[in-house]
Amino acid sequence: MSSDDRPGPRFRFAPSPTGIFHVGGARSALHNWALAHRHGGTFVLRIEDTDAARNEATWIDGIVDALAWIGISADDERFEGPFMQSAGAAAHGEAADRLFASGAAYYCDLSPEQVRERAEANGTTGYDGHSRDRGLGPGPGRVLRFRVPEGSTVVSDAVRGEVVFDNATIEDFVLVRGDGSPVFVLANVVDDIGSRITDVVRGEEHLPNTPKQQMLWEALGHSPPRWAHVPVLVNAERKKLSKRRDKVALEQYRDDGILADAMVNYLMTLGWTMPGSEEAGSEIYSFDEMLERFSLDHVTSSPAFFDIDKLLAFNGEHIRRLSADELVAACDPWLPADWDRDRFAAIAPHVQQRLTTLADAPGWVDFLFLDDPEIDDQAWSKTMSTEYARGVLADSISAYEAAEWRHEVLKETMEREVMAAHGLKLGKAQAPVRVAVTGRTVGPPLFEALEVMGRDEALRRMRAALLLLDDRDDRTGRADEVGGGSGD
Repeated sequence: MSSDDRPGPRFRFAPSPTGIFHVGGARSALHNWALAHRHGGTFVLRIEDTDAARNEATWIDGIVDALAWIGISADDERFEGPFMQSAGAAAHGEAADRLFASGAAYYCDLSPEQVRERAEANGTTGYDGHSRDRGLGPGPGRVLRFRVPEGSTVVSDAVRGEVVFDNATIEDFVLVRGDGSPVFVLANVVDDIGSRITDVVRGEEHLPNTPKQQMLWEALGHSPPRWAHVPVLVNAERKKLSKRRDKVALEQYRDDGILADAMVNYLMTLGWTMPGSEEAGSEIYSFDEMLERFSLDHVTSSPAFFDIDKLLAFNGEHIRRLSADELVAACDPWLPADWDRDRFAAIAPHVQQRLTTLADAPGWVDFLFLDDPEIDDQAWSKTMSTEYARGVLADSISAYEAAEWRHEVLKETMEREVMAAHGLKLGKAQAPVRVAVTGRTVGPPLFEALEVMGRDEALRRMRAALLLLDDRDDRTGRADEVGGGSGD
């Protein structure tokens, strides 16, 4: 069976290639993809590229790549496209001619300036229907306008119920510009009809355009699709997400180390509640789980807060779900090229619980790949100034010279031969060793890090730290001798 003959509902995602891929667009794409899968339908990707002045081919590639990253793949049998809106120019023109011939549209020779002048003179706003009954035909500079009927337009929305629009508030809108190019509303409807779209699921911001589109569907002799307008995404100030003000580029989150699974999970839950999630006490799900259960019945009409902190929390949870091999592969793009991948693979599981993004990984383990640790002065001062630091280091060196080099043994050795001797708990006893070998007080579990580092390098760093302590003490003592005295 060819894709054109496939039964079931047909959904579409129709972005414009005019810049970054917005997270709101990604959510709409996911909703359509989930519905197509659940209901045995088709997902149609159409690139609305008729705005030649703003379009760039690289952005088209970016859309396809971004969709593939979140699991919407052209390799799937339910995927059709991408189709270019510009390829439908002939169909757009034919539809305009039909609307004019049927009387549903008429030509108007008023310029935008004249429309404004008439509105100001009449004390109104917008176009006043001046050319409705003038009987004008096509001509240079003339626009084609839709003849909005009297009464009201009722949009049946799967999320918002029946939304009633008073047609008196909708001016006779332009379908074809004076240069002969179709306006978005006409091209959009003609393309949807041509693609046999049955369901239009998109963001709430498109709702005001819907009565115009529904009128066009009906004027062209077709029943309108099922409409669904999902809630707008807002920031912490409850303002609509804006690419000028907010971090909204899907590609940026990907480059910052957000897992695709986490992004999908989070976007799907913005405005939708997974059935049973409240009882389960979790919002963390796989894409397959959500594909099986997504429905518009559980989508709210209230604005959805795009909370970056919550996205990071989702990401951390999904990182912890990765197997060891998956974690290493996922982190690889963020690792310096010269790092030993086997060594990273050995330490990676020990920092998995601490990662918020994949990009965090190098910062947790970089000390393993340096000739010498980068000393955090504050960590050194706080830890090595204690009265027990020198003794702990010296005893650890002695104890570890002959110990079996496994993390379990290293921990037991410290507990038996260092903690008891100095009357310290494990946290304080291991602190000087941690600073000596890593340069800081926070990092992966110490004994696992020592095992990966190896005996020779770990002992070398501990001895170097002990020498540094002696050297600093000597210099402090000499300074005291030179600068001693009570003064006047």
